[in-house]
Amino acid sequence: MSVRRKAAAVGAVGAVTLVVAGLTPGTASAHGALSTPVSRIAACYAEGPEHPQSQVCKDLVAMSGTQPLYDWNEVNIANADGQSRQIIPDGHLCSANRDKYKALDMARTDWPATPVTAGSTNVQFKVTAPHRGTMTLYITKQGYSPTQPLKWSDLDTTPIAVYDTAVTAPGYYSFTANLPARTGRQLIYQVWQRNDSPEAFYGCADVVFGQTAQAAKAATADIAKAPTDAQIVAGEAKSTVVHHGHGGDQAVTSTTGDLATSNVAASSSTLETALSGSAVLAAGTVGLLVYSRRRATARMKG
Repeated sequence: MSVRRKAAAVGAVGAVTLVVAGLTPGTASAHGALSTPVSRIAACYAEGPEHPQSQVCKDLVAMSGTQPLYDWNEVNIANADGQSRQIIPDGHLCSANRDKYKALDMARTDWPATPVTAGSTNVQFKVTAPHRGTMTLYITKQGYSPTQPLKWSDLDTTPIAVYDTAVTAPGYYSFTANLPARTGRQLIYQVWQRNDSPEAFYGCADVVFGQTAQAAKAATADIAKAPTDAQIVAGEAKSTVVHHGHGGDQAVTSTTGDLATSNVAASSSTLETALSGSAVLAAGTVGLLVYSRRRATARMKG
């Protein structure tokens, strides 16, 4: 077989491989949320999207449905590019100004909260997809009113923590925050800006201060709990978050209510198309090889 014919055969076989590799469906994951202190959306997801326990989480579902809770790790802006203060208006900080998550902006005093005391405290962020970037935490000023929509001016300009995130994480980002002296109910606001993409992620965590840990717990009517790993796994099939480099704004959402089934059907259809195309290319490759061998045999006999 000539070099040209060998190259054609190898190219055809390579094309088969590329078709299968390129069209076989893959799995994408979302990004994460504060688990210590517990963010609003994580706390409501932990209660159970279908049957939340607290009144505020029930009201969230009544306003926006269960999908925001199944997508608890996705509150993002795809093209924030370090301009969060400029693109998120006052009153919409917790939702990142996304209609899907608007219930997170409800100004009320009954959000599940984390008891805290002033001083150094451990922060944990549950990571479902690590990114290189910077996570910055802010806290509200003394005098903040949880019954009023959260404004940028409500936040202390000095962060309580700035943490550089890596592309690898053992399930959590863990770092230390320095909580200033505060009393009563306050709010911690999280901005996680990627530096490998313009995408950023946001979160609001309600906290209640006390002079001691015991006093803080006593002052917290509804203590927030983070979702367990089992709860996270159980809800994955109902998540609509699909990533193409910039997170949930490009998500594929099921309109049938059975996302897992529709995804499987779509994946099967895609795979069948890939295999059909592969079969055609493979048949062409075999034909080319047979033809080349016959030509070579004819020359030898001649």
